[in-house]
Amino acid sequence: MDYAERLTVPLRWWAQGTMLVASLWLAVLVAVPESQVVVWAVTAAAFAALVTFLVGYGNVRVAVEGDTFHAGRAHVPLRHVGEVTALDAEAVRRLAGVDADARAHLVLRPYLKRGVRVDIVDPTDPTPYWLVSCRRPDALVSALEATRAR
Repeated sequence: MDYAERLTVPLRWWAQGTMLVASLWLAVLVAVPESQVVVWAVTAAAFAALVTFLVGYGNVRVAVEGDTFHAGRAHVPLRHVGEVTALDAEAVRRLAGVDADARAHLVLRPYLKRGVRVDIVDPTDPTPYWLVSCRRPDALVSALEATRAR
């Protein structure tokens, strides 16, 4: 494995989600003060939903393994990878917004501002490029280029 990263959600999302569940607990406690079972059942269900959402949303994996680049559930052989460019926050914002190509494959997370543009050179694939969020874009570019060079 040349590069691997999970795009896990930041700690502040967990804190904010916990405060949301605590607010829900308080609201249900005030609405139904005579039934503690209902209060705790609603709170437990909300907390389970929060954990499921945050773990699922942050479970995206970006990796370079062998001769394949993985981004989420999608993967592409490195022989079909063209130019790879590390992008700063402004470049990612523009490429995901006003300069976007509707055919591009996007693996973006709002809490990760930087990313990588991976051009696809497969003539049978209509996708011009992948735009992938990551914490270490320079390391991902180096891993892609080093693996392709082998």
